Amino acid sequence: MSPKTEKKIESEELPAPRNIKVLSERNDGKGNIIRIVQYDQGAAKIKETLIVPINQNVGLHALINPDTLDKDSVLLIVNKSKFTLEVVYRRKIVRSYKAVFGPHPLENKKMSGDRCTPEGWFRIQNKNPNSKYTRFMLLDYPNDSSVANFNSLKTNGKIPKSAKIGGDVGIHGIWKGGDDMIEMGVCWTDGCVALKNKDIEELYKFTSIGTRVLIKK
Repeated sequence: MSPKTEKKIESEELPAPRNIKVLSERNDGKGNIIRIVQYDQGAAKIKETLIVPINQNVGLHALINPDTLDKDSVLLIVNKSKFTLEVVYRRKIVRSYKAVFGPHPLENKKMSGDRCTPEGWFRIQNKNPNSKYTRFMLLDYPNDSSVANFNSLKTNGKIPKSAKIGGDVGIHGIWKGGDDMIEMGVCWTDGCVALKNKDIEELYKFTSIGTRVLIKK
């Protein structure tokens, strides 16, 4: 990714949430944690109720040597309803990371500015090891499928005729000291997939330009 592209991505992000506090949390008995959090975002104080799945399989720490990994056999599966990013290698899940998304995680991206994370098949288009969010892997959104969906929405009047499709969607880490946002399930991005910094650093080594990524509900 060029420095110009990285600057554009960073300038589009809202101010980083700060001073996050958990006001209450409970198990709903259906495999989820109901968590009420409060944080500052710019001058605004945000209070938010989160429904976060209890992920039993997050982790998977089998030894993997990225230098000998056949990166053409790596597939990333992002599951927005489970708040996970899984690394599949030769049809076996070898890693499962906690992930967060835009503030409406179960909505598919419709247009620029809606802060939703797009769904479908993508590929890693570029990689930046020096992002303000530790590492950044740019996806090829919008691809042909995304453009077809966007045009259909516009034709059917579901988005404004003046809408633009957007771009600069990727997988990245978080600011230094921000891992709690991932742990608590706070969806703060403008549509990107965000991981803890130690996780994005590891994932970065497993991927290459062209790595396939499936994003689903």
